[in-house]
Amino acid sequence: MSCSLIMNKRIFTTVAKAKALRRYLEPVVTKAKNNDTHNRRTVYSYLGSNITGKAASKELFDVIAPKIGDRPGGYLRIIKTGFRPGDNAEMALIEFVDFNEVYTQSDDSKGGKKRSRRAGKKKKTAPVAETKVEETVEETVSEVVGETEVEASAEETNSEENSATEEAEDAGTEAEGEEPKAE
Repeated sequence: MSCSLIMNKRIFTTVAKAKALRRYLEPVVTKAKNNDTHNRRTVYSYLGSNITGKAASKELFDVIAPKIGDRPGGYLRIIKTGFRPGDNAEMALIEFVDFNEVYTQSDDSKGGKKRSRRAGKKKKTAPVAETKVEETVEETVSEVVGETEVEASAEETNSEENSATEEAEDAGTEAEGEEPKAE
């Protein structure tokens, strides 16, 4: 099974066999990262001394090891795929991590820069809004300064009468079961 996985880069098998294969093959791949005679002979003995073992060790040293040379471990991925129809055994796909084009393309297309989740910068208030507030404050100050006390007292009585009539209208609408409208 290890030779088949090395030659095909992924295989379908049961979950138990996939976990056992991962425990067996990860140290072999680690040995293949260092390409010298001793490690070649050790890997060749692990994979078997037949034609498929020889081809698998050549594939491991020539194709797989250079691609995973910088990875510190975790060369194989097990993905559970469901249950087999005949005996309801749990099935899995075991594959080399760096040889799956679907996952590697999606990582490259993201832009290569990782984003962290934290609160963004506080947005500054628009300078237009600040100028409007300052203008209205200046206008009200100039109006108050320009008015006489008589005019101010007349406006106060008018505003009191308006608020009294508004309160009466609100009380009438509440009695009918309607909510007062927000102005």
